[in-house]
Amino acid sequence: MANRLAQTTSPYLLQHADNPVDWWPWSPEAFEEARKRDVPVLLSVGYASCHWCHVMAHESFEDDDTAAYLNAHFVPVKVDREERPDVDAVYMEAVQAATGHGGWPMTVFLTPDAEPFYFGTYFPPEPRHGSPSFQQVLEGVATAWTDRREEVAEVAGRIAADLAGRSLVHGGDGVPGESEVAQALLGLTREYDEQHGGFGGAPKFPPAMAVEFLLRHYARTGAEGALQMAADTCAAMARGGIYDQLGGGFARYSVDREWIVPHFEKMLYDNALLCRVYAHLWRATGSDEARRIALETADFMVRELRTAEGGFASALDADSEDAEGRHVEGAYYVWTPEQLREVLGEDDAAFAAAYFGVTEEGTFEEGASVLRLPGDTGPVDAARVAGVRARLLAARDERPHPGRDDKVVAAWNGLAIAALAETGAYFDRPDLVERATEAADLLVRVHLGEVARLTRTSKDGRAGDNAGVLEDYGDVAEGFLALAAVTGEGAWLEFAGFLLDIVLEQFTGEGGQLYDTAHDAEQLIRRPQDPTDSATPSGWTAAAGALLSYAAYTGSEAHRTAAEGALGVVKALGPRVPRFVGWGLAVAEALLDGPREVAVAGPVGGELHRTALLGRAPGAVVAAGEGPGAGAEFPLLVDRPLVGGEPTAYVCRHFVCDAPTTDAGELAGKLGG
Repeated sequence: MANRLAQTTSPYLLQHADNPVDWWPWSPEAFEEARKRDVPVLLSVGYASCHWCHVMAHESFEDDDTAAYLNAHFVPVKVDREERPDVDAVYMEAVQAATGHGGWPMTVFLTPDAEPFYFGTYFPPEPRHGSPSFQQVLEGVATAWTDRREEVAEVAGRIAADLAGRSLVHGGDGVPGESEVAQALLGLTREYDEQHGGFGGAPKFPPAMAVEFLLRHYARTGAEGALQMAADTCAAMARGGIYDQLGGGFARYSVDREWIVPHFEKMLYDNALLCRVYAHLWRATGSDEARRIALETADFMVRELRTAEGGFASALDADSEDAEGRHVEGAYYVWTPEQLREVLGEDDAAFAAAYFGVTEEGTFEEGASVLRLPGDTGPVDAARVAGVRARLLAARDERPHPGRDDKVVAAWNGLAIAALAETGAYFDRPDLVERATEAADLLVRVHLGEVARLTRTSKDGRAGDNAGVLEDYGDVAEGFLALAAVTGEGAWLEFAGFLLDIVLEQFTGEGGQLYDTAHDAEQLIRRPQDPTDSATPSGWTAAAGALLSYAAYTGSEAHRTAAEGALGVVKALGPRVPRFVGWGLAVAEALLDGPREVAVAGPVGGELHRTALLGRAPGAVVAAGEGPGAGAEFPLLVDRPLVGGEPTAYVCRHFVCDAPTTDAGELAGKLGG
């Protein structure tokens, strides 16, 4: 019999709808039930493509005996962290403070007042490696709740007070300047892996936002070292196992520092951020490889993640069925020499094994290898490579596919819109710009809908129940602004302004600090507030970037002031932890450069418009359009006439404008092109 999760839209919650555990979604009713029964709440947080979440579900939540005990002694609550990042953030902070580490699945025991008192992540079905079994944990917590209630209440109260008392140091006065940016660059250089690219050791994550900062810093200052770190990191990832050498797109991270073996789940946000970064790397260097990776990643997102409604799904699972019908990680992606021979025959299999680094002993598990480009094969026949890739891709397509988390997350779709719009514009792929526009239409139609506030998720064209958080507003505004620049359609600028006005009204606190949830959102035990960029730009830095661009488009002092106030945190964190505020540093580069405002009085898609979009000046905003109505679409185009009847570009920054130009070469020079 299905439990209450059957009524939800989250694919992760729906995976648990048939569990014998009597799950509740996060709701006031669940805590009311715990109060009524006088039992604690078991909060279990995960997401649909999380490997260990599946393992714990199979071992414990599908087990009738465990479920019976759980149902008798607790009110079990299941949360999809991608739907409720606010709930996840608040309790993850508690888990990390208590245990020194965190991760998913996250298992937290709460009082009926939602105060946490016992924490963990994955608990095994039997005791192992010094970790108690899940059953032992349940029994221990239930006993403590019954026999030592005062102690539990004291612990819960202390933790809640500690969390509530953590206030954020937001950098005091002022914006990051040359000195903070230089210190951040030095910090990245220290952590840079000279041998393999990227930063830090294993596991190694694709540093899209730090690379964006490096590219912008190079564009503004000409610092060759910054460009070198960016280009070498992108080259190493593109040739590694973290990149899908057959189907395009990037996995979540590499388990080793050489980028060989990935954690195989593919997330929309990684691919959106990396697609845009490789497009920007091509813009800076003209690299053929960067162009190929940007386009293949864009095509991967459209082919594998696009939903029937025109949005983009959240993720593909790491796990799928292997030839024996076992559900294992990476089964869809890895190859043995024998499997190559079956598809390609002896000669081409030997060629493919050398080209893609497939060995007899294997680079992954059970003699299988992750395809990569080890690069020691000498010159190769491009046509032969293309033929081999096509045949392997067709054969792989016959394998059981990884599951897909079909929910559409507003923030991540905003990132995808920006990436696809720019990649489409750079490489003359209007189809990609169309896909970006369709996703933006879905966000307006379904996620904004009637309520004029952003909803975090949708599935099958139906809006979820959860309010958008700051990253949704910041990233969607960023996507809309990129789309406005590429299409010349001022409606996207207007929608971005609408979202950013809500940021000013609902998410902004004293001294420029920002909150992850709106003033009128559900009150948790602490109001989450995290300015650090991790897998995605934080809501804080995403909003700062979009506010800055919007101010450049419109001349709005309020948005400029809010952007500068928000960047105080980058002044504080940039020199100390540059890897974890990469997008914030990229926005700081835009601020230091102006950003430049480019108005093209002329046709959308014409030579001057294209030249403007290809300009490397950090964070430059571009408005294009012709005719008397253009100024109504973009304030930047007001009183910007053609010169001598020719399309004309105007470049301004810091309230000073250059002489207008009709020459594309001259415009490129003004924009670092």
